[in-house]
Amino acid sequence: MSKVKIVIGDRLGKGQNIAKGIEAAGGTAIVIPGVGADMKVGDVMVSESADLGLSFCGSGGAGALTAKTKYGFPVEYGLRSVDAGITALRSGNKVIGFGFMDTEELGRRMAEEYIKLGGK
Repeated sequence: MSKVKIVIGDRLGKGQNIAKGIEAAGGTAIVIPGVGADMKVGDVMVSESADLGLSFCGSGGAGALTAKTKYGFPVEYGLRSVDAGITALRSGNKVIGFGFMDTEELGRRMAEEYIKLGGK
């Protein structure tokens, strides 16, 4: 069985703590390096055949909406809590946009929920 593969794109180039949480839950995290990384989430999801994308910026929407427009991924955006992200995941979204939240808890819980839902 393969691991859940999650792409992280943060407008400020962060996401390392989220990656630690994903890997602690047994997933594989791909952190896009550099400023403006949220705008590349869809591109990296396609090139890496990833299962899920997490996008972070001030409003929590730009990267997710770009992924939807470019590749048609179902998205939820503008989220400000881990629980809201879990709800978006349960609703079948593949790219989820948050305000800035570089926490291990977010990565761990999103990966655990994806696995629980039978994604991997």
